[in-house]
Amino acid sequence: MRTFNVASDEEIKKGATTDIYFVRTSQVLKAKGLDGKRVIAEVTAGGLPEGWPWGVLCGLDEVATLFEGYPVDVYAIPEGTIFRPQDHFGNRLPVIVIAGPYGSFCELETPMLGLICQASGVATMAARLRKLAWEKLLVSFGIRRVHPALSPMIDRAAYIGGFNGVSSLSGAKKIGKEPMGTMPHALIVVFGDQVKAWKAFDQVIPRQVNRVALVDTYFDEKAEAIMAAEALGKNLWGVRLDTPSSRRGNFVEIIKEIRWELDIRGHRQVKIVVSGGINDQNITELVNAGVDGFGIGTSLSNAPTIDFAMDIVEMDGKPVAKRGKLGGRKQVWRCRRCLKDVVTPFGERAPRCPACRGGTAPLLQPLIKGGKIVAEEKSVDRIRSYVLSQLKRIPMVA
Repeated sequence: MRTFNVASDEEIKKGATTDIYFVRTSQVLKAKGLDGKRVIAEVTAGGLPEGWPWGVLCGLDEVATLFEGYPVDVYAIPEGTIFRPQDHFGNRLPVIVIAGPYGSFCELETPMLGLICQASGVATMAARLRKLAWEKLLVSFGIRRVHPALSPMIDRAAYIGGFNGVSSLSGAKKIGKEPMGTMPHALIVVFGDQVKAWKAFDQVIPRQVNRVALVDTYFDEKAEAIMAAEALGKNLWGVRLDTPSSRRGNFVEIIKEIRWELDIRGHRQVKIVVSGGINDQNITELVNAGVDGFGIGTSLSNAPTIDFAMDIVEMDGKPVAKRGKLGGRKQVWRCRRCLKDVVTPFGERAPRCPACRGGTAPLLQPLIKGGKIVAEEKSVDRIRSYVLSQLKRIPMVA
């Protein structure tokens, strides 16, 4: 019987998706009686992709699921925290700390990193797009560019990063929302006529779904936008442009033309939604041209991963570290006022913020104690609000 090429929850939980060298490490340690060595390991990122000044930590819900039942303590900065790879003084910032017998969790390093590296990359890209577009509608269209098994993770990360909604059924179910979407070109092609397709959609689909007409199938986008407005009247919520690059020309000017022509005909309420090729490099000019909403796919789902790594920094209560890493357990302190971070050896008193002299609070909080999840389970809406509150206070560039 054929199956999909995905690992089961049980395989992930048992470390069956790990790299072979961790299995061999476990075998050697056990054979030599060292598997019970108590260590503290920390997860850091040496840098961020494409010169990003900050990232958004995402995927902690699955990290908790992974480590639950193992004899370890896990501490982490809260999911949705906007973090910089280094603190104010250039020291690497731990986002997760694991304490326990190394032999009991060494085989979980690979899946643990996989759970946060990609999700954090997607959440970061979503937050960057939200920062640039701010009040505009952002919908995740990215699931067709990744393995379908990943659709809930992609859409959850996108929503946490600040998107308004997602298109996939599985992603919407994961975040407890209704899926959002318009119509494909295929619907119009089957009808052979734009107006007939738009009217059929309007007649069949429940009223709570916004009527967004796709206006670039056969004719000029401006002409089809006017046709849609005249065909659906007050029922039309918006028009969507998914124009292929080979037909776009000056896309900004096309958008301006559509806005102008709709407005002078009394259709100021009709919104303009754009999809196809939208990213954090071109979204600003489209916002300035008058776009009201975006369906964003590839640049979101295929966002660069954040290269987290895990390293042992303490063993049997003594600092240890490989070259390039700082030994000893640490705490991360965040300034409540300006969001600057300071990393200190664990147990030291809270420092003053080196930038504004404000007070600081510890970021690393218990996630798992003795194999039991102790952290409060937060809703995706609460995590999303946390991201947005930070986005208002953190600059787009360093």
